Amino acid sequence: MTVVTAAGPRTLRAPEWAAAESAHRDRARRLTAAHRARRERGERHAVEDFLFDYYALRAARLERWHPGVGVRLAPGGPDPDAAAARLEEWAGRRWHRRTAEGGVELDARAFVADRGRDIRRLEILLRATASRPPHLGCLGLHEWAMVYRQPAGERRHGLPLRLGSTGTDAVVEAHPVRCSHFDAFRFFTTQARPLNRLQPSRASQPEFEQPGCLHANMDLLRAALTLGPACPGDLLLDCFELARDIRGLDMRASPYDLTSLGYPPVAVETAAGRAEYVAAQRSFAERAEPLRAALITVIERLREAAAR
Repeated sequence: MTVVTAAGPRTLRAPEWAAAESAHRDRARRLTAAHRARRERGERHAVEDFLFDYYALRAARLERWHPGVGVRLAPGGPDPDAAAARLEEWAGRRWHRRTAEGGVELDARAFVADRGRDIRRLEILLRATASRPPHLGCLGLHEWAMVYRQPAGERRHGLPLRLGSTGTDAVVEAHPVRCSHFDAFRFFTTQARPLNRLQPSRASQPEFEQPGCLHANMDLLRAALTLGPACPGDLLLDCFELARDIRGLDMRASPYDLTSLGYPPVAVETAAGRAEYVAAQRSFAERAEPLRAALITVIERLREAAAR
């Protein structure tokens, strides 16, 4: 699990940062191996490729390690020439600069100057979400509302519905729909929108976001990507793994039949399915809490480093 260290700059010696970079690359490649193989074959997976499409994410982006804000990479080591060449590449990256000792670090002031508005918006959203207790029991009905009374040819996924169109519509009409996440709500069908007890918008997102929401926790990946080189590599991959696992539950609890892809359903139309969903939702909220806190800490470190 990610731990963001105390404030103030610290230095990684060449053997340390070289090992960290190598370990990060290996971990990222394991996480993206199946996706990269499918791309080479020209195939797509409705569940596992979603993160790459939705967040405009490339596997190479996950493989690129960053030590994070406030960490200096030092020269030297047992192979100083190789370390110097690698640091020369680092120094050529956007928002990086040389240190007095010949190492490299993130230029926090330049990064905040360019991305300050996005960072401020992100901090407001993260803090607002963290300030609320998790609301559990939405039952993933946002996916059902996205196909409510929708012709088959207009659905986002070319997969069959477990209960058929009539059965799917009946589930939406029989259960309260309470989706607080705008980026899910905006895909509701026109007929489903009035059924939602909340009417979130982009502007009101900080007022509605709550830490039990699967999509709010999935979006910690977006937050890590927004923080770019200020976000430590292990935190980025932790957010990716969380988002990947959440996506699995999101689709298993959806109206789609995913058995052909090896995903058993979480049948939220039944009492047992609802209990299973809530238990998993609670577990994801617990996993997300320290990651959200770590991302907030990265923003605090950015502000401190930019002011120094």
